[in-house]
Amino acid sequence: MEAREDVLQIRCQSLRYSIPEEMNKGSVVGNIVQDLGLDVKKLKSGRARIFTEDSREYIGLNVEKGTLVVKEKVDREELCAQITPCSLHFQIILENPMELHRIDVEILDVNDHAPIFDRKEIILEIRESVVAGSRFSLDSAHDPDVGKNSLQRYTLSPTDHFTLNELSNSDGTKYVQMILQTPLDREQQEKHTLILTAFDEGNPQKSGTIKITVVVIDANDNAPVFSQPVYRVSLPENAQMGSTAVTVSATDKDKGPNGEVIYSFPQNNRKIMELFTIEPSTGDIRVNGLLDYEKSKQYELHIEATDTGGLTDNSKVLVEITDVNDNAPVISVISFSNPIPEDSAPETVIAMLNIKDIDSGKNGQIRCSVDSDLPFRIKFSSSNFYSLVTDQFLDREKCSEYNITITAVCGQSGSCALPLEVIADSPWQLHRVVVEIQDINDNAPSFATEEVVLKVAEHAVTGTRFPLESAQDPDVGSNAVRSYTLSNNEYFSVATKTLKNNRKLPELVLSKPLDREKQSTHELILTAVDGGSPVKSGTAKITVQVLDNNDNAPQFAKQTYEAFISETSPPGTLIVELKAVDLDEGSNGHIRYLFGERTDDDVLNTFNLDSETGLLTLTGSLDYEEVSSYEIDVVAKDGGSPEMEGHCSVQINLIDANDNTPEIIIKSLADRVPEDSPIGTVVGLINARDLDSNENGKVSLHVLGNAPFKLKPSFENHYELATTAQLDREKNMLYSVDISATDSGSPPLSAQKTVIVNVQDVNDSPPVFSQPSYTVYVKENFPAGRIICSVSASDADLGENAKISYSILNSKVQDVSVSSYVYINSDNGSIYSMYSFDYEQLKVFQIQVQAKDHGSPPLSSNATVHVFILDQNDNTPAVIYPSTGSNHKMPRSAKAGHLLTKVTAVDADSGHNAWISYKLLEATDASLFSVNTYTGEVRTKRLVSEHDDSSQRLFIEIKDNGDPVQSSTITVNILLEDALHEPVLDLQHTAPEPISKSDRITFYLIMSLASVSLLSMVTFIVLVVKCARNSRSSSICYGPIKYVEVLGGDMLSQSHSFRSCLSPLSEFSDFTLIKPSSTIDFKDMISVLDASLPDSTWTFESQQVR
Repeated sequence: MEAREDVLQIRCQSLRYSIPEEMNKGSVVGNIVQDLGLDVKKLKSGRARIFTEDSREYIGLNVEKGTLVVKEKVDREELCAQITPCSLHFQIILENPMELHRIDVEILDVNDHAPIFDRKEIILEIRESVVAGSRFSLDSAHDPDVGKNSLQRYTLSPTDHFTLNELSNSDGTKYVQMILQTPLDREQQEKHTLILTAFDEGNPQKSGTIKITVVVIDANDNAPVFSQPVYRVSLPENAQMGSTAVTVSATDKDKGPNGEVIYSFPQNNRKIMELFTIEPSTGDIRVNGLLDYEKSKQYELHIEATDTGGLTDNSKVLVEITDVNDNAPVISVISFSNPIPEDSAPETVIAMLNIKDIDSGKNGQIRCSVDSDLPFRIKFSSSNFYSLVTDQFLDREKCSEYNITITAVCGQSGSCALPLEVIADSPWQLHRVVVEIQDINDNAPSFATEEVVLKVAEHAVTGTRFPLESAQDPDVGSNAVRSYTLSNNEYFSVATKTLKNNRKLPELVLSKPLDREKQSTHELILTAVDGGSPVKSGTAKITVQVLDNNDNAPQFAKQTYEAFISETSPPGTLIVELKAVDLDEGSNGHIRYLFGERTDDDVLNTFNLDSETGLLTLTGSLDYEEVSSYEIDVVAKDGGSPEMEGHCSVQINLIDANDNTPEIIIKSLADRVPEDSPIGTVVGLINARDLDSNENGKVSLHVLGNAPFKLKPSFENHYELATTAQLDREKNMLYSVDISATDSGSPPLSAQKTVIVNVQDVNDSPPVFSQPSYTVYVKENFPAGRIICSVSASDADLGENAKISYSILNSKVQDVSVSSYVYINSDNGSIYSMYSFDYEQLKVFQIQVQAKDHGSPPLSSNATVHVFILDQNDNTPAVIYPSTGSNHKMPRSAKAGHLLTKVTAVDADSGHNAWISYKLLEATDASLFSVNTYTGEVRTKRLVSEHDDSSQRLFIEIKDNGDPVQSSTITVNILLEDALHEPVLDLQHTAPEPISKSDRITFYLIMSLASVSLLSMVTFIVLVVKCARNSRSSSICYGPIKYVEVLGGDMLSQSHSFRSCLSPLSEFSDFTLIKPSSTIDFKDMISVLDASLPDSTWTFESQQVR
């Protein structure tokens, strides 16, 4: 079967819903089947599920209906506080094909909170002399709701003396002041009770109230007045707790106690009151908590001055927080390989680092490095991620341990983006998100040196240029440095030179010849201006000292040198030879080559400039992936006095080499893959990465060996690992998938990685019995409740799929459910008897046992248990004929051998237990009669004499051949009579007469006996042959009890039956013959025998062992 190509495609869509907060559990949020164009069946087959990064899952997925439902009540205030809009973000993932749908659920505020005040009552003491228009600050109410559902307005009642003035803070929160409208008169009314009510605009509208008690007191006619309406102060974020931020001051024209002022924060939020305190008596505002520029850059403090009479004045303090570099970069070791082999190749990754600095601006810019004396270096991987790699081969014998110190340094980039990788598991998806941070003009240009001193020879020609230090501006683009201006003067002007990296380099240009005797020093102001809005600038002071003599500066052959070098070049490689010429002679013409004053340490550690020859050589190692080019400022100075210098720049471009081995990164891998997963199921997401560039960085992945998996490119060096064949856990519990990554360099480099894919069991193997059928032999009278046999089955699956329960299928035995005879232990398969079996009632029956596993859906199989009941000698012989104490007449003329009667007995048992023998125990004259041991015939042994008693009594014992022996007795009375004719019983002397009914029965009996004998002989031969065959195959020959009933009549018009029985476990394998039973009618006996058989198909032939 071939995998469909579209199985591996990843499909992405986005949906947005809005729901009110506090919806009941189970409420429908939206129908994703309709909105995404999906099928409910696809949700089930694709194992649709929700993935969220939140610790709580508020929204659930109803796969049966394809709807999103509320899984847990959402309290918007608990989830988002005052943040708007408030949304839940999660993804819906489907498999086969893999799909990822982003869902945003906006939580709409409902008006479930009323405005509340922190206290129940406000008590104000106001002097009667307070003039109309005086203001009194009141408590603000709080409402956790947002928008119209939040606090909107206040009302005051009654309004005889006071009105309300509603004000707003800078953050939009409202507070109120109570204004005295008409003067108070304590003599008329000493106390006023007011109700302040806060309302929201929700539906329904809610409100909260507070009681205001105004106590009117005498005197004190003047309220405090602050020295200024707004105080401004700037504090560093590392200001010490307890330090004074500002001191506010209010004056009261009253004297004595009425002029004492108390300062407080009446309207500030709790957060501000945790950060600042105010000294009530002095007005000192002190830092009470930890300030953090990164959390808040400004605080607005509302202050109140109250005199002892209750008069107040209000002001506010604006506190500006300035950033300080108070957060050291935090270096986190994500992974670390220790120890490492000393033969590890250079560039071997030792550790992965994450470095963060939560400061802002320049304080938060980071660059990472290690001591140059160590054989290690830091490589930049991605945003805030670095790798520590070896810089050369290690030698444990020289150094077995290194202590590596990592240092963070500032850096700047022209563009700022946060690359994110979003991974979704089961199914596995990866999405790359790049968030670009747009620059604003929040930094002014600045010079590293506030004053620059230039020494210029007085003979310098007009137009000579003197490079100046560039201004630094952390901003980028149009917000970076754009131009330079110079303060007005007649000798110099400024020109701007744009380098290849778009850096602006200012140059001081001599516009007019200098004359040291007229003016030996020129002081200039250089201004750097950016292109932002508003425009920002920075300045530096330039002091030009005019010197005599040495009027020729060194001149380079080129203003810009460009060189190309491979990143694998060894130290000592010559890069470029710089050449400068000075027309002066002697010491004034002697040139020394130097790096520019602002050359980075990285350049100084990597390159060497010979001061005499100007040869620029390589001293360190290069890495194209870390730095692709260098721009170096070089100065040529002569030996004159004053010394003169020439400048040039060297552009070194690195040529990438294939020096980085591809890296295989497992982005996501399934813990277990169900073995019934369709072909093409994605089991993992894999990323191939090569730090090289261009062709050297192009990587291809493929699966090695014969594992049933393949890799398919997804996007941006990402691959999906998918199945190519049906998995079978019973054959392979796991697969080791070897993946090889090869780049396109010359020669190509490759890497391998092994991925372990575990196969999850599904219920695909039914239980298998140890044998298809079981044969069990149970003795009759076997105690109820005991085990008669056990069956066992095994399941190739695992866990619940392999857990087996046994049960008996419903069937009938003699029209009775088989469960009435036996029951089975569902755990171990042991079968127990429900009652003691009676062979005479039940000889054999079958049990259908089912083994079912616990999988979903469950699988099962059946086995047949044949139960044979073995006869026990539990029945005594029953005399059918004659009855005990019966009288029989015999003529005295009877000869020896005369058949007097025949004792007929039957035994309900079978086999040897049913063999019956007869014995004469007592007799009036033992010499006259005898009883045949096997037939029970009573015959005379001699002629009857005249002396024999006319009344004879015979006591006959009938016993079986069982163990123990069972027996019964019968008494036969015989009367001897004189008679002229022989009795009918003497057949030898009976005259021939027409065939009667009795003769016909005798004939049928003889034919039946002959037929039975022949059939028994054939059966016996067949059994012997089959046993011989089975013995050769090491099996035991058993068979159910076979029997045939032979029915007939005797000359006494009594019916006799003869049963031929063969016991399956008989030690002698012989026959028990002549087992008579008395019936009234031959056909009735046939019916009785048929009814005694287990079923209508029970025949001698059908019960042979097959």
